[in-house]
Amino acid sequence: MPDRKTILITGCSSGIGYTCAHGLKVRGWRVIASCRRADDVERLRGEGLECVLIDYEDEASIHAGFDEAMDMTDNRLDALFNNGAYGIPGMTEDLSTDALRQIFEANFFGWHTLTCRAIPIMREAGAGRIVQNSSVLGFAALPARGAYNSTKFALEGLTDTLRLELYGTGVDMILIEPGPVTSKIRENARTHYDKWIKPIREHSPWDDYYGDTLEPRLYKEYEKDRFELGPESVLRKLIHALESPRPRPRYYVTTPTYIAGTLKRLLPTRLFDAVMRRSS
Repeated sequence: MPDRKTILITGCSSGIGYTCAHGLKVRGWRVIASCRRADDVERLRGEGLECVLIDYEDEASIHAGFDEAMDMTDNRLDALFNNGAYGIPGMTEDLSTDALRQIFEANFFGWHTLTCRAIPIMREAGAGRIVQNSSVLGFAALPARGAYNSTKFALEGLTDTLRLELYGTGVDMILIEPGPVTSKIRENARTHYDKWIKPIREHSPWDDYYGDTLEPRLYKEYEKDRFELGPESVLRKLIHALESPRPRPRYYVTTPTYIAGTLKRLLPTRLFDAVMRRSS
């Protein structure tokens, strides 16, 4: 199928990226998946996916992986799905600036680098879709998620700006805002909590909170959130974003995202803050 559309998807080792890569391939898309670890790249190739190495924290790998993907497709790219991020659980005053720098590389700066590689190809073709996997925490903050909140708020602002700037080029900028979706985000967050927060915990005014509330949640065995959906829920929204003749600028996925979006529009800030404090 030489005329089938091509998409590059990042963060495909598990969860949303993995499900979307396989789901779109079954749907007839030519999928170039990417992972940040070489062993995951080889595993996905063994599953029949074309796959390249892209690590958002390594700019050289972004450029090398993108160039490899474009060599595969003869410089065709119909869509980009930026996906793959992590959190650093902890109160914001306990986050070092180095911790924020690192998470912004993975959750924001790397996305921007890859997006700016994709735009010229799509602009020349006169068409393209760039879909950013954001979060309910991209517009509704929760305590102890300051690092993740900040990167997703920044992503939303960047995407909104690009949507305005790219108007009339045929390139659409689209946000998906999932909420609780089954993934390894909590498991992956433990490593970053252990690196940045645990060593300074005993000196923090939030020491009791970490011991009594945050760590029991973070380290407990996996339990499905009552509003949690599977990653196929994001795939359904992604299909609409990619294939609809008139895609929406934003796609909510889970019930908490719909509730938070509605309440943020209707409630004054202090009342909305009270709701979010109780939700944490």
